[in-house]
Amino acid sequence: MISETRRTAQLRKAAGEIFQAALDAANPRVAIQRHLQRDGEKLLVNGAIYDLGQGRVYVVGAGKASAAMAAAVEEILGDRVSDGVVVVKDGHSLPLQRIRVHEASHPVPDARGVHGTAAILALLAETRAEDLVIVLISGGGSALLPAPVEGTHLTEKQAVTRELLACGAAIEEINAVRKHCSRLKGGQLARAVQPASCLTVALSDVIGDPLDVIASGPTVPDPTTYQDALGVLRRYELQDRIPASIWRHLERGARGEQPETPKAGEACFEKAHHLIVGNNLQSLLAAQERAARLEFRTLIVTTALQGESREAARALSAFLLEIRRSGIPIPPPACLLFGGETTVTVRGKGKGGRNQELALAGAIAIAGAEDLVIFSAGTDGSDGPTDAAGAVADGETWARAKAAGLDPLRALEDNDSYHFFQGLGDLITTGPTLTNVMDVTLLLAG
Repeated sequence: MISETRRTAQLRKAAGEIFQAALDAANPRVAIQRHLQRDGEKLLVNGAIYDLGQGRVYVVGAGKASAAMAAAVEEILGDRVSDGVVVVKDGHSLPLQRIRVHEASHPVPDARGVHGTAAILALLAETRAEDLVIVLISGGGSALLPAPVEGTHLTEKQAVTRELLACGAAIEEINAVRKHCSRLKGGQLARAVQPASCLTVALSDVIGDPLDVIASGPTVPDPTTYQDALGVLRRYELQDRIPASIWRHLERGARGEQPETPKAGEACFEKAHHLIVGNNLQSLLAAQERAARLEFRTLIVTTALQGESREAARALSAFLLEIRRSGIPIPPPACLLFGGETTVTVRGKGKGGRNQELALAGAIAIAGAEDLVIFSAGTDGSDGPTDAAGAVADGETWARAKAAGLDPLRALEDNDSYHFFQGLGDLITTGPTLTNVMDVTLLLAG
């Protein structure tokens, strides 16, 4: 097998250190403690004051980071937390004192998620006007809060979710459908919180940090409609691929035969407040600082990287090759940082995720180039239906793959980036990070 050059190995090591800095900046406990403080019987939240002496405090939530967020709230409020329920992805649980943790499936919901959601609704049924409900939301919350509308079943929601994930739809489009097939998403949790006050604390995993998209916006007004949901399904030609009951439900809603999701100005939002405590930009800024300490010239290019993974990879590879040719946009040693979330339209039968596919397509584009590295990973520690966060590639990946009997082009065609990088030992494996602020992609030129 062709060995890596020492310089490339150093670049790959630096990429790992820079990514770790991004993860550290997205630590949910640190993020919440920056914004929430207790002063006796008062909770201080970015200048707002909540009186803890008037009623009970409940904590509910869902997402990959919600257990870590709940631990931070328990540390701050202690025995003032009366009760709570959070739903997390398998492997993302933490031992808590007063808040119950339910594990469930992600990205396709399961019966455990339904059970956890029911526990949240049962708890909220006890709220009174003087109570405070703290809602902890992070990426993954949509799948972890399944509450099928009347006339539909969990198995039908699962089928819709699988189709939407496979067709390459953007998260905003997926969530527009989810909101209108749920009794909880799209502002409907705010209705359940009434008459209590509602403080939503969010860790953003969405480009631009729109609160109505993070975990399908359970406590904020929903700007989307039944017509929007139908439009998404038509756009990706899914009319005949989803259960008939879901399609009928959406059509009835579009005809006005059942209520829309809550919109701006409705009473359920009068006592609802929202706070974003962490996002992708904060992680990129921390990564940029670490890269500078490692003596790279650095540039944050965007926090809005999106589109098809393999197409994005071609564009990013062009950045790297231009740095090598002309020193534009910054001369080497250079580190370009990108945040966001690409998508994969699954056509093959292989296994992989958007970050692994991006790295694979990038490896093909920069094959043979010296001292170039592409590192792409999810801050949640998972990438698609795999146990890897992403993958790392360089200009020697193609040659090493050929020597190992692996075909990069065939792997890309079959959406089989996982087994390709597994064969090279180039998967990025972090395990559950207990946070989620989208993906981080690093381009390094030595």
